[in-house]
Amino acid sequence: MGVRGDARFVVVANRLPVDRRTNDDGSQGWAASPGGLVTALIPVMKEHGGIWVGWGGSADETIEPFAFDGFGVHPVPLSAEEVAEYYEGMSNTTFWPLYHDCVAHPEYHREWWESYMRVNERFAAAAAEVAAPGATVWVQDYQLQNVPELLREMRPDLRIGFFLHIPFPPSELFRQLPWRAQVIQGLLGADLIGFQEANSAHNFTSLSRMITSGRPRRGEIHLPDGRMVIARDYPISIDAQEMLNLSRSPQVREEAAQLRADLGDPEHIFLGVDRLDYTKGLRRRVRAFGELFTSGQLDPERNVYLQVATPTREKVAQYKALRSQLDEMVGRINSSVGRIGRSPIEYRHSSYPKTTLAAMYRAADVAVVTPLRDGMNLVAKEYIAAHDSDAGALVLSEFAGAAIQLKQAYLVNPYDLNGMKNQLLRASGDDLANHARRMRAMRKQVFTHDIEEWASNFLRDLGVTTERA
Repeated sequence: MGVRGDARFVVVANRLPVDRRTNDDGSQGWAASPGGLVTALIPVMKEHGGIWVGWGGSADETIEPFAFDGFGVHPVPLSAEEVAEYYEGMSNTTFWPLYHDCVAHPEYHREWWESYMRVNERFAAAAAEVAAPGATVWVQDYQLQNVPELLREMRPDLRIGFFLHIPFPPSELFRQLPWRAQVIQGLLGADLIGFQEANSAHNFTSLSRMITSGRPRRGEIHLPDGRMVIARDYPISIDAQEMLNLSRSPQVREEAAQLRADLGDPEHIFLGVDRLDYTKGLRRRVRAFGELFTSGQLDPERNVYLQVATPTREKVAQYKALRSQLDEMVGRINSSVGRIGRSPIEYRHSSYPKTTLAAMYRAADVAVVTPLRDGMNLVAKEYIAAHDSDAGALVLSEFAGAAIQLKQAYLVNPYDLNGMKNQLLRASGDDLANHARRMRAMRKQVFTHDIEEWASNFLRDLGVTTERA
């Protein structure tokens, strides 16, 4: 299989689906990246002779296209300046907070936007180069919102889809963006635009009137050039069976048992697993647990709150500040209500392999997922899939997309501290029959609507047929 100009199916994403690894003989090679998106799309790539276009992850590095495990990989280079302006700047200091309800203040800089557009044009040019005549191209996420329009200008023969993995904001927030019309126009270059939830799709279709001056109907946006664009919700999910199989493996069972022992065999383990991000509501969550432990409503001798905060975007000032604040909060609470050898809050700022996360899910009595805003949040679904005991419980923010599917969770408003505390106590103290009823309903939802169904539904509507075993 060639890797240039003959791909019938092309994925365009900020990152490649592979990571570097050192082989046993000391040579450098590549391994598939972890994550549901890669897992879902690689079979489609192989089936349709696909190529994945993305950045290799290192600045100022040129990597030649190569074949990997039955599909093509086409790297796009980024300079150090572009990483700072396009990725850390426009993508993660402008779009990220703006699209998450401005829980942090977005910054607007012209030079970031100019860099963003240059990089989007480079990604579009790479996709145009590798795509076969009449091919299907699926563009992923907020870093590449202008690729659809740019690509359509280069290759009007292509079928183009776009999926946004984070929320799309309401008009009153999005209209802050100085380049709002350009972004809407960029997305309307796609034939099908997918969102995590119906509200996001509605927000976008309403804003599309800025460009079309027409009233969208049922997600159909009719453009002046005669094209019709569909905007619709496709809630993303996980490979639930893979997570369940992993959690039942002897290695994970043993690790889960050891984790409980290491934490002092508490009556309840409350678990949070999040990227260290201000949208995840970590400061409010830590404060809620601190008040519960200090008041004695949760006995610090019998309960442990285990919080994993995965490092991310460590060069961005807001993330550095958040890490410092959490370190200080956890230290103060533990010194106040803990004792030597027993900390009621076990805070781990680290990344863990999938097996260890599965062990944590299995060991936890209550998963606590309380973001201030989230497109979906797959940790909630991973916990449900991995925790095969009916005794588990999920405390979930109303403002996570997952709350739409997991209605049997103990739902909370993360801005309501007393309400969150009450739900934490309720989740840990509820009777087994209620836990079982809730967990069974959520497990059915997660296993019925998995990552493969998500990809198949989107690609079907885009006009790509896939074989599902």
